[in-house]
Amino acid sequence: MTDTDPIPISALQHWAYCPRQCGLIHLEQAFADNIHTARGQAVHHLVDEPGYELKAGVRVERALPLWSDRLGLIGKADLVEFHPDGTIFPVEFKHGRKRQKVHDDLQLAAQAMCLEDMLGRPVPKGAIFHASSHRRREVAITPALRQLVIETAGAIRAMLTSGELPPPVNDARCKECSLKDICQPEAVAGRDSLKRLAQELFSPDGEVKP
Repeated sequence: MTDTDPIPISALQHWAYCPRQCGLIHLEQAFADNIHTARGQAVHHLVDEPGYELKAGVRVERALPLWSDRLGLIGKADLVEFHPDGTIFPVEFKHGRKRQKVHDDLQLAAQAMCLEDMLGRPVPKGAIFHASSHRRREVAITPALRQLVIETAGAIRAMLTSGELPPPVNDARCKECSLKDICQPEAVAGRDSLKRLAQELFSPDGEVKP
């Protein structure tokens, strides 16, 4: 990867959930499905087909391509509402019930920032549509969230440029991850623990430390 190659917006969500998951998907091109990814794909089928419609004067765009040369990001928005008063309102579809998840908010913020760069207009908020509860959760695109987008994109770019896969987290997140069998967090964590123990016990020349 070069410094000018764009990063997929989806990578920000993957990194915020687990940097190693992001590396496996975007660095090693590894992916596997489980019930959670299948549910997510089913939800996104509702907005995967590009097109638009008018609802009470609101233009609703589906699968809208997004990019920002400033941020070095590229992707698409599930749905963007263009209101008569000029309001631009992105909506990201997620499976599951209504609850806040930072990695979802981060992805939505990146979409809002791309829309701002593309259209030259402010996008101060958007929403996550939670399919299981059929409810929207409005998200303010705060300065802190915007800064997190920039920092996360920088961390991902550094990983992709270096080619180094982040270490496993080996915690509760692994239980629901479709890449657990590929990642093997327990085995890798155990190997790393043995390596650290050996470093504590032995000097670089192989002698036992006093």
